[in-house]
Amino acid sequence: MKVPPWCKPAFWGVVGGAVGIMILGFAWWGWVLGSTAERMAKARAGEAVTAVLVPLGVERFMGQADAAATLATFQRSASWQHGQLIEQGGWATATGSNSPNAAVAKACAQQLVNRNTSPARDRSTEAPKSPAASVRSRG
Repeated sequence: MKVPPWCKPAFWGVVGGAVGIMILGFAWWGWVLGSTAERMAKARAGEAVTAVLVPLGVERFMGQADAAATLATFQRSASWQHGQLIEQGGWATATGSNSPNAAVAKACAQQLVNRNTSPARDRSTEAPKSPAASVRSRG
């Protein structure tokens, strides 16, 4: 069987085009391998779980009876201990889970370190300080 002379350049054109499309696809068009897509999906799922659990952990920490004193002690501790303290306290353990989530512990610790330790004033018992109230009291 004799191959026509135009087949060889056509074959190499198809191969070159396929390689070029693959280079463009992976470099610029966002193509990824299945393993990369799986890794990206797991990372995003982990970030989503952390984003949901961090406010709950902070809320549980601040909901304890001596939260202000515990927070002050927590903020005075060494920064490398913060995540461990949150894990040991159980504030990074999701309901139904047996082990704490290290990413949640780290994020909770960061939020608690940045939290203000001064006690909030209870403004519900203070008298209103409106201009009308001060005028009435003078007259």
